Amino acid sequence: MTERFSVTYHVRSDAGSIEVRAQGIAVEQSVEMPLAAIDEPAVLSDIVGQVEQIDDLGGGLFAVRIGLALATVGDDPGQLLNMLFGNTSLHEDVILRDVALPERFRVRADGTPTLRRRLGVPRRPFTGSALKPQGLSSERLADLAERLARGGLDFIKDDHGLADQAYSPFAVRVPLIAEAVARAVRSTGLLTRYIPSLTGDLEQMRARARIAVDCGLDCMMVAPMIAGFSAVAALTRGFPDVTFFAHPAMGGAARIAPELLIGRLFPALGCGAVIFPTYGGRFGYSPATCRELVANARPALAVPAGGITLNRVTELLDFYGPDTMLLIGGNLLLAQERITEESAAFVGAVARHGDT
Repeated sequence: MTERFSVTYHVRSDAGSIEVRAQGIAVEQSVEMPLAAIDEPAVLSDIVGQVEQIDDLGGGLFAVRIGLALATVGDDPGQLLNMLFGNTSLHEDVILRDVALPERFRVRADGTPTLRRRLGVPRRPFTGSALKPQGLSSERLADLAERLARGGLDFIKDDHGLADQAYSPFAVRVPLIAEAVARAVRSTGLLTRYIPSLTGDLEQMRARARIAVDCGLDCMMVAPMIAGFSAVAALTRGFPDVTFFAHPAMGGAARIAPELLIGRLFPALGCGAVIFPTYGGRFGYSPATCRELVANARPALAVPAGGITLNRVTELLDFYGPDTMLLIGGNLLLAQERITEESAAFVGAVARHGDT
């Protein structure tokens, strides 16, 4: 008997057409050809996708659950994504909503416990900010990082737009920022982590990760939808002592439910922390989406971001709980010359909440 795993799609359709539509998805996501043209019985019985259930969600929306053959995936995370939604992602009436991940893809980094041990933070939420804007020199970014770190932040990450640009090459920027943060750590006694952003092809990302490790860094960021699922999985396997933060860039272009994509698939690649747009920010995720995303992601660290302000600290931590890192970027950078003081105020607000 062939081993299958279940995938759920949300499909817009009328009731009279949904069974045919569901069967079409099952075929498209398995053999991608007319069944009448297949003359191998084993392919028909073992490989062709099977419609397992159709539920009417109302308003012309249906939940379609399809069983796909595990043999079609192999051990490749990129092929898993292809089988989940490759061709069907081209149909505008379908969203990939959920998947019962095969066992081989359930290896997850224990991001939150690991980071708590490294930073000596046993209970309270974490704090973080981002280095912006791109276009600054490496020296200016390093100065900004040091001032943020002197405010006591737990994490300072590259903006995801920072790559290997001429105005701030990775091999120059990362050592300078790492040393600037280290100076602040020697001053504050806190174990602030700098998170450089890895970009490029797999060979380039590996080389840049080695530069970061040589600088004493054990946290890095990668964007799985840009770098590719297989490349990110290879990267996390190759650097097992590094906690990878998954950035959601391009995540909204794939019509994959964020609860699944960011909450379940990114941690399955070995990412120990997931950055995502919080509700009430500038990206429009709902509280229900954020709640399910975080539940799916844990024990990866949940990192809500996107328009967070200091006056929302209590609200957001009440919502997300302590196993969270609040990431305030632009709204903290508005402090300019007072950025160290504003960072300290942010850290203090989070610490006070953690004590309640």
